[in-house]
Amino acid sequence: MDPTRRLPQNLVEHARAYADGSRGPVEPKHASTVVLLRQGDGGPGGLEVYLLRRHVDMAFAAGMCVFPGGGVDKRDFDAEIGWVGPSAAAWAQVLGTGEAFARALVCAAVRETFEESGVLLAGPTEDTVVGDTTGEDWEADRKALEAREVSFTSFLERRGLRLRTDLLRLWGSWVTPVFEPRRFNARFFVAELPAGHVTRDVSTESVHVLWLSVRDAIRAVDDHEMLMLPPTYCTCLEMYDFATPAEALAAAEGRDPEPVEPRAVLDGEGAYLSIPDRLVALGESVAARMRG
Repeated sequence: MDPTRRLPQNLVEHARAYADGSRGPVEPKHASTVVLLRQGDGGPGGLEVYLLRRHVDMAFAAGMCVFPGGGVDKRDFDAEIGWVGPSAAAWAQVLGTGEAFARALVCAAVRETFEESGVLLAGPTEDTVVGDTTGEDWEADRKALEAREVSFTSFLERRGLRLRTDLLRLWGSWVTPVFEPRRFNARFFVAELPAGHVTRDVSTESVHVLWLSVRDAIRAVDDHEMLMLPPTYCTCLEMYDFATPAEALAAAEGRDPEPVEPRAVLDGEGAYLSIPDRLVALGESVAARMRG
């Protein structure tokens, strides 16, 4: 994937309109994304990530392979939700937000992961995780959550469960470029697939799901066999050197929380998308190592 990706003509027009002042920016919606990890072959790029390929008729990221995630909504602000691990106040410091909003971002991350993969980062106690969630009763609950027929709080309460917020780590955040008509401020979390859990093809927004090593994911995008937006691709690049999920979670502790917001650079041929130099350099380094 070219880190300075040429933009399609429709986005070039949006970028020009923003540049000449005839069009203003859209306020980004807040979202949470979870990079689910599991052990791979232990070699460079061997760590495995869970990906969903979105329907080609979706309004945002159509046909792209993405991590589970979605927008924050009012269900995620309930202060009564069952919760263990770092407090909402502690998450507020990590996320650089108010306590209520930090709670909502974490809740959205756990809820969306369950809705889109069937994996539930919750348990009956502070050091246990719920077991198999593949039964028909669990699927009925998942569908009710996805349809917003029940609240996340009531679902967990009825099941006797609490969020395991200690299973998540903040990895970073990406903001959709300012010229785009649909924009998101997405916080990226990382989590290891809990032992005994099985991901399932359940999301109504996807046509296909798969576990793939970051090595194979990067290669598929570079060979134009798979489509990814820059945040997903760059996150795969950042996972390349970790041999285990535990290494990736440990590395999350020291990361720069500054959001990445790509920008459009207009030229005589149209426009291309520019991302930070450190990510361009990382892409070049990983590509060289994969060739070698």
